[in-house]
Amino acid sequence: MEFVSGYRDEFLDFAALLFGWFRKFVAERGAVGASLEGHRRQLEAQIRRLPQDPALWVLHVLPNRNVGISLGRGAEPGPGPGLGAARLLGDEPPLHLRDLSPYISFISLEDGEEGEEEVEDEEEENGEKKGAGTEKAEPEEGGEPAPTSKESPQEANPPGEAEEAEQETGGGEDGCREDRVEDEMGPEKRKGQRSEAAPVHLSCLLLVTDEHGTVLGIDLLMDGAQATVSRGSGTENLASRAYALLCHSMACPMGSGDPRKPRQLTVGDAQLHRELESRVPRLGVKLAKTPMRTWGPRPGFTFASLRARTCHVCHRHSFEVKLTPCPQCSAVLYCGEACLRADWRRCPDDVSHRFWCPRLAAFMERAGELASLPFTYTAEVTSETFNKEAFLASRGLTRGYWTQLSMLIPGPSTPRHPRGNMPSLSLLLSGDPYQLLQGDGSALMPPVPPDPPRGIFGSWQDYYTWRGLSLDSPMAVLLTYPLTVYYVITHLVPQSFPELNIQNKQSLKIHVVEAGKEFDLVMVFWELLVLLPHVALELQFVGDGLPPESDQQHFTLQRDGPEVSVRPGSGVSARLNSGTKEKGGRKDLQIKVSARPYHLLQGPKPDLVIGFNSGFGLKDTWLSSLPRLQSLRVPAFFTESSEYGCVMDDQTMAVATGGGTSPPQPNPFRSPFRLRAADNCMPWYCNAFIFHLVYKPPQGSGARQAPGPAPPAPTPAAPPAPTRRRRGEKKPARGARRRR
Repeated sequence: MEFVSGYRDEFLDFAALLFGWFRKFVAERGAVGASLEGHRRQLEAQIRRLPQDPALWVLHVLPNRNVGISLGRGAEPGPGPGLGAARLLGDEPPLHLRDLSPYISFISLEDGEEGEEEVEDEEEENGEKKGAGTEKAEPEEGGEPAPTSKESPQEANPPGEAEEAEQETGGGEDGCREDRVEDEMGPEKRKGQRSEAAPVHLSCLLLVTDEHGTVLGIDLLMDGAQATVSRGSGTENLASRAYALLCHSMACPMGSGDPRKPRQLTVGDAQLHRELESRVPRLGVKLAKTPMRTWGPRPGFTFASLRARTCHVCHRHSFEVKLTPCPQCSAVLYCGEACLRADWRRCPDDVSHRFWCPRLAAFMERAGELASLPFTYTAEVTSETFNKEAFLASRGLTRGYWTQLSMLIPGPSTPRHPRGNMPSLSLLLSGDPYQLLQGDGSALMPPVPPDPPRGIFGSWQDYYTWRGLSLDSPMAVLLTYPLTVYYVITHLVPQSFPELNIQNKQSLKIHVVEAGKEFDLVMVFWELLVLLPHVALELQFVGDGLPPESDQQHFTLQRDGPEVSVRPGSGVSARLNSGTKEKGGRKDLQIKVSARPYHLLQGPKPDLVIGFNSGFGLKDTWLSSLPRLQSLRVPAFFTESSEYGCVMDDQTMAVATGGGTSPPQPNPFRSPFRLRAADNCMPWYCNAFIFHLVYKPPQGSGARQAPGPAPPAPTPAAPPAPTRRRRGEKKPARGARRRR
């Protein structure tokens, strides 16, 4: 599968952006050579002519004395030592933070203990607070030996034409530059990664942002395990590097927007502020009279999720080249005609953009339909330029389950949802089932209505009205999971599998397969007992991505009159006041966890299987799990974040079992947040579409067990005549390999 927009951890995209920009910065800084003075003057003159940004810019100086970075043996393969650009920017990028565990871990420099507070937790906390510097730790070695030279002004906005010829030969200057930079820095890097006694140490991080949180530039100061940020002998070098960083951030800003200079600049270090007083005015920029007293930004500051995009073929970012969508489908981004042509002619034909262009054009036409939601904030959150971090911060959604949606990690004093330790139980004992759904302001979830729903809901509008929620409430972003299960039970199963008579069952056993984020949000499934009070439900979360320590955990949520009861597997129960008055007897919601691939799960057959944003083509275990489902022949429904994902799932199902999938339909309970893609413009939403598996008929049987028509084989419209430049989009490479 070539597009991973709805499946990849957002933090990895952020890390790839930082890595790409820093790599370019180091390469250009080291390429100046003997013409340093002349280049500096030329660059300063260029920056003085740039338009002015009305926003305040901030130069943060973030020392790090406690955390070292250990590069594992898995970091050695690839172009150059360490993690290498291919791991974050290549054709097989990692999808989850845990995929980097063979390459990087964190070590305490105070006591020498390996803080395998794993790449997941620590990488998020350290990486986010330090502008993701830890994630970038390997390549940044390039920062260590680099002198106080400045960067090349022309690279800020390279013209597309000059680079197209290079791309045709396989990546051009960027790939060579990457190898050259990593080779130059190789000795120091190898030194740090081979010796466990001397881990790589990011001694200081220089970070340029605007007042709103858009990251504009980054520099990483590296040394050995015992180095610290030296003031004195190293001050002049720090000032020169900071000045070079400021210049490059103006000529080639990492975040969105054209080259520009700030109206005013403030510095987060008093000594560095004094060193820059004579330099910054050369750029036509006003330096604040006094330094910023603390490194921390304003209360409304967020690391903006508006980030640079990339070419779908060569993966270069928009700060390196100008990106334009395919002129035919407008779905895929390319840096020029050379990359578009290469994608158009890719072999085999069914992975080429020639094959996919008309289909992607049809997918793009659904953008308006997917954005048709009743919320007051719909226009903002469905925009291509939606800034999710700013939206969450402006509404105080920075704790509890909301941290699962954001790259911002709460401070040590804020209660967190530590994945894998049955956090829902420990945190529920001091509150109600909606505790982790709240923001920093007033309660977001009203009390449960005293009477059960009289009908079934088919839209967010109907559900919000009955539940007493304002259409300004963002709760739909979290409730999309239980409401999708509700919609499958009440609408889709009766339509596709009427013989099961599922609506009259008093208990249901549901398997949630390849669970990940859904388990992190496990308490939102309590809403199923509110919507289906007559049904005793058992949800079993299954997947090898679940924390191993959660394997075989089991606890029960009960509605017993006005109280909610949580009972762990040991039988100990705790009662919580839910503030409701319910009529009728008590019903249970049992939660079970199995941290293993679905095809290795043993136990009774479920009534229903459901998977969220499944991505069959992205994980090899589906090639075993889908045949397992074929043998069980139970109703199995899956969501996807785009129609593209649905087509890929259908192809994978055909390869794995000989069956297929039903035609996908829009999910009325999809998340309203648009997922921003790096290399394409397609509309992606969590749980956007739903389909069910259509099993291959048993041997000797002429009929399918699963009702519903099998999807027709994809037959794209004939592509436009091969006129020059009018060529378009691509197709999944990983899926193709698996099909072979």
